[in-house]
Amino acid sequence: MRNRIYLDHAATTAVSAEVREAMAPFLAESYGNPSAVYATGREARRAVDQARRKVAEALGAAPREIYFTSGGSESDNWAVLGTALAGRERGRHLITSAIEHHAVLRPCQYLEKLGYEVTYLPVDARGRIDPGDLERAIRPDTVLISLMTANNEIGTLQPVEAFGRIAKAHGIPFHTDAVQAMGAVSIDVEAWGADLLSLSAHKFHGPKGVGLLYIRQGTRVDPLIHGGAQERGLRAGTENTAGIAGMGRAMEIAAAQIPERTARIRALRDRLRAALRDVIPDIRENGEPDQALPGHVSFRIPGIDGETLLLRMDLAGIAVSGGSACTSGSPEPSHVLEAIGLSEAENRSSIRITIGEENTAGEIDETVQTLTAIVQDLRRDGNVH
Repeated sequence: MRNRIYLDHAATTAVSAEVREAMAPFLAESYGNPSAVYATGREARRAVDQARRKVAEALGAAPREIYFTSGGSESDNWAVLGTALAGRERGRHLITSAIEHHAVLRPCQYLEKLGYEVTYLPVDARGRIDPGDLERAIRPDTVLISLMTANNEIGTLQPVEAFGRIAKAHGIPFHTDAVQAMGAVSIDVEAWGADLLSLSAHKFHGPKGVGLLYIRQGTRVDPLIHGGAQERGLRAGTENTAGIAGMGRAMEIAAAQIPERTARIRALRDRLRAALRDVIPDIRENGEPDQALPGHVSFRIPGIDGETLLLRMDLAGIAVSGGSACTSGSPEPSHVLEAIGLSEAENRSSIRITIGEENTAGEIDETVQTLTAIVQDLRRDGNVH
């Protein structure tokens, strides 16, 4: 049986050998609780502190500004809910966008039930947010601006530095969901003007179940999880020592390899795009790939049902996606594709391919050949909509 081809790196990535090695001691002999004062606990505490230093360095932050969480969803929820609740005496207005991850949108919708008001900024056909729209949406009672760095479905990169400057000029905390960006772009919380930033380890070859929230010193954020005094009293729960050690090593590797990694992945993406245009002339790309993450390709083929294509590709041994991994299986069309102006039919025709560093040119060529054969088969059989 031949090896499967994995092209859904925006959903998750494999844990690298170096990361597994960094985690291994804390899954076996070094199993102490980092809060314990005896030797086994102190050993675990050193590992957590070392990882905190590594991730802080990768972000241009101070170690005391890094708070470990269970992943990107918790980090986003904490940023939105914690900042809104901490600032409720100042006001009850938040600004986000129509294409944010549901880990931002759902907390915003929850806050609306509690009497907060949320402005959802529109995007253009490329999926870009206009900084002018942000400036115009700000009110005296705005307590948070939460706008993502890069979109998980179409890969669009946002002008986060512009967002940060606007937020700072108005004295409003700025949060950015950078979950998709780590390892693809250099992150600098100072240059970006970010007061809060979310990451998840499994997006850059770290383990699942661990993430972080960067909180700039002096930013007021209420705790989301109450209990013990871990994470300097702001995030209760025994630290996931093995996961945190793995995240620290994964970020160290990802930050060091960005230039060569992105160049190689971008070359594979361009090879894929060119080949698909040659063999399927009526293919249409979603968003603007030249202003997107290096490995993202989102496209639609008129008349071809995306879910059917996805399933046929899976049967052929190739893993691609219909959109966000967090919404797969949902009968609802993608809110991101709706926001960039796609019709329901175009939405349901869409497929997302996200390339990783382990993919090869041969795999890209095989993917194009397989996808082309399936499309031709569907059209020949009249299985179109």
